[in-house]
Amino acid sequence: MPITKIATFAPQIKIPKVFEESLNDIDLSFANVREYERTKHVHRLHPYLGKFIPQLVEVFLRNYFKKGDSILDPFMGSGTTLIEANVLGMHSAGVEISLFNCLIADIKTRKYDIPLIEEEIKDILFKTKEFSQWLSHGRIQKNDFKKYKTDSEYLNKWLSDRALQEILFYKGRIKNYQNKDILKIILSRATRSARLIPHYDLARPSKPVREKYYCIKHRRTCEPIDEAMKFINRYSWDTIRRIKEFENIRTNAHIKIIQGDSREIDFNKIKGYKGGKFDGIFTSPPYVGLIDYHDQHRYAYELFGFDDNGFKEIGPASKGRSREAKEEYKNDIIAVFQNMNRFLKPKAKVFVVVNDRDNLYPEVAVACNYSIEKIFSRPVLMRTERDNTRFSESIYYFKKQ
Repeated sequence: MPITKIATFAPQIKIPKVFEESLNDIDLSFANVREYERTKHVHRLHPYLGKFIPQLVEVFLRNYFKKGDSILDPFMGSGTTLIEANVLGMHSAGVEISLFNCLIADIKTRKYDIPLIEEEIKDILFKTKEFSQWLSHGRIQKNDFKKYKTDSEYLNKWLSDRALQEILFYKGRIKNYQNKDILKIILSRATRSARLIPHYDLARPSKPVREKYYCIKHRRTCEPIDEAMKFINRYSWDTIRRIKEFENIRTNAHIKIIQGDSREIDFNKIKGYKGGKFDGIFTSPPYVGLIDYHDQHRYAYELFGFDDNGFKEIGPASKGRSREAKEEYKNDIIAVFQNMNRFLKPKAKVFVVVNDRDNLYPEVAVACNYSIEKIFSRPVLMRTERDNTRFSESIYYFKKQ
């Protein structure tokens, strides 16, 4: 489908002068929401840099949609919108270019045989603990205990020998279980934490740390991480608990996860898509020049050999924030929403969460034939390992004309 360019005669769109900072008296900063509430149930099954908090999705879905509606997220990420929609009894579909992100979202939203996954997670955990003890003391002798190797330069560089051995042992046994994908997520999460990095820099480490260092998180001298076992153990039990929690609140609303490019995806050709059009969109596109989404999970791509679609990312950090990069980003965002318009109902509601400091989204609205109904301003406290710098993002409320 050809993409319509912004015409020079396009009408000037009316932009609200007032940026609202609350919705029905709900503070959109969610400053008083504690960390464990922000990361409730399956939302914390795997870290994901740049995702929005579930409370933000929940409050907008509750106020602008109803049970039984269908919600679309063309920048699905790790599936936050789909999960919150399901809890509210709304059907949903998400599109995502990254294979690994689709795996995270699928694991979060999948229906499970709870006793079976608990049994399998415990079984592989027990076997890995035995192997770890053998590495440390050599007291346990089993025929399948041996030293492992990998050709991955990344894994050899960023992991201690012991951590790498434990990770490769676990990986080699995943094939023996039915719930292979959930075991991959546990191992990926553990691998992320077990890298030779400072405790305060999990998201964007620049180089491995092999010597003692002053830790600004713990305010003392810390040593590099030397094992993966403690993380495999912690995340195994945490995964069981979180899946059980979500199982108790999930509804029968259907969820569809689609790996593909939102600029060109055709829902009518998607196997398993039930047809019909969506009542609206709730999404958060990439922020121009901020994050390389594939690179943040490089450990998982190296560990499991996923195809790398990073070259298809919109607005990656690697392209920077030049005038040309911003223009390319804007045109790509327009292409996404013009394509999504084919699958939206008339007067569909479109919510876009973005840090639009370059004021690009009013132009996106014109090109996509959206009216701007409202703009909400949301103060954000960055909860990174290094700082608590405040910034703000806008929630554009568009309506399809």
